[in-house]
Amino acid sequence: MNDSTNVMALIILAFYALIWLMPLLIIFWSSKTSGSEKVAWIIAMLFVSWGAFVFYLLLAPLKKR
Repeated sequence: MNDSTNVMALIILAFYALIWLMPLLIIFWSSKTSGSEKVAWIIAMLFVSWGAFVFYLLLAPLKKR
């Protein structure tokens, strides 16, 4: 493999990592939830991935303020 192939593979890997991390970042910076509820959504996102993110978009916040 030459250097340009390695760079292209690294760019593709970074792109996929960004796509995977995007829901985590959206939940982290969201003002819909706070405190332990936000932590619970982030943990769910880590274990269930995109499924938890879809539920977050549909259901958050779980408790009325």
